[in-house]
Amino acid sequence: MSVNKELEKIKRENYIIELQNFENGFFEVIRSCGLPTENIFVPVIERFKVFKNINVVIEKLAENQRSNSLYLSKFLAATASGLFDAALNYLWDETILEIRKRVIQYDVIYFYNNTPISEEKKNKLKNEDDIVKLDDNELIQGARNIGLISELGYKHLDYIRYMRNWASAAHPNQNQLTGLQLITWLETCIKEVISLPISTIAIEIKQLLANIKTNTISGKDARNISKFFINLTQNQINNLASGFLGNYTDLNITPQCRQNINLLLPYIWDRVDEETKQSFGIKYGKFVANNDKDRALFTKQFLQIVNGLSYIPDDLKVAEIETAIQNLLTAHRGGNNFYNEPIFARQLTSIIGQSGNVPSQIKRLYVLSLTEVYITNGNGVAWNAEPYYISLFKQFDQNETIIFITSFTNERISSRLQFDLCRKKFIELLNILKGNITIPAIKELIDSIDNFKGSLDMLKNDSRIIQQLKSVQVILGS
Repeated sequence: MSVNKELEKIKRENYIIELQNFENGFFEVIRSCGLPTENIFVPVIERFKVFKNINVVIEKLAENQRSNSLYLSKFLAATASGLFDAALNYLWDETILEIRKRVIQYDVIYFYNNTPISEEKKNKLKNEDDIVKLDDNELIQGARNIGLISELGYKHLDYIRYMRNWASAAHPNQNQLTGLQLITWLETCIKEVISLPISTIAIEIKQLLANIKTNTISGKDARNISKFFINLTQNQINNLASGFLGNYTDLNITPQCRQNINLLLPYIWDRVDEETKQSFGIKYGKFVANNDKDRALFTKQFLQIVNGLSYIPDDLKVAEIETAIQNLLTAHRGGNNFYNEPIFARQLTSIIGQSGNVPSQIKRLYVLSLTEVYITNGNGVAWNAEPYYISLFKQFDQNETIIFITSFTNERISSRLQFDLCRKKFIELLNILKGNITIPAIKELIDSIDNFKGSLDMLKNDSRIIQQLKSVQVILGS
């Protein structure tokens, strides 16, 4: 046997002996208290798998990060004790703490403006102290939206969040976690969040936001800054425009900041997608409906800069539907969704009515939101809400059905399709709705989804599916 193998054997034996001795000593204590000792700890060999790999994973952290990672110390303490459910809790706590730090160091108001929360809740978020008012789901989605987390990182974190919610000490359960799972999740959180450097583009956006709040920008400055917009992705353009509107309607912002946005907005507007532009018009409608005259006025001025008044909906019902959708999503994404969802599902159904007519400005959000709540959070079906969802789906026309069929390209829906129950519900809904389709190219896409051999969260990465989606876009003129 080589020296390295011999050393590895000794190291393994020492780890296992120390972990076993700790367990035996603790069992003596709890036996003396008359407490049960069965099914408390995961086997020592599983704990060893974590400690065998811990140095390789932890060395990805800078020294100053390690010295401040209190929850990672608790993670290892829980791991050594064989309490993997508690260890997962501590790992998630460290990850959430790091995301909060990054948001605060970035631009917390820009973050709030790009986080999927209701306008009512957003109005209560004023500064960095309010970040604790966001739940974990809102936090990681907002961080993803402003580029602090990658698409792949968001998908991984969404899975870990799911496991933390349903397989950790956060909830009573009988799930058994393994050492390899735990060390993999630790590596993911370190790689995708804790040690991930902020991208150059994200840093430049941060600097731009700070600049428009503190300096005076000339027309020449605006033209020079606009060259930076060329490097932004579609999502970054949409989020930056949303950030501009958030600043523009902030009652505490200076007139100079609004003037700076007046100069910059025309250079970005043509690249903002239609869905985002529609959302700005809907926001105006909500301000009007809520008698928020100042913000309504600023939103109207914002749209006037780019001749975008046509995005203001004629019917204030759009704002009412959007509010009902946001209320439903908040209930669905919350911790007690099985109890809360039916109330808001019934409210949305009542607003839509028997006709099923949904204004064009809100149609995509409506379909994607209904899809999200129907395919569940992966843990279970909200049975008392599902009949409302099915009744709304049965009112879908062909265009709404196409939005559903292609919803797997949406990042949030795609992430949900990692989970068995979500995949099952997606196919179930596909079978309910595919009879609405008469276009051959869409039928071919449905067949490809039905026959797809991989996990449905990988649909949008399949070359054949991608090509079919392009054909569908051509047919639809989108």
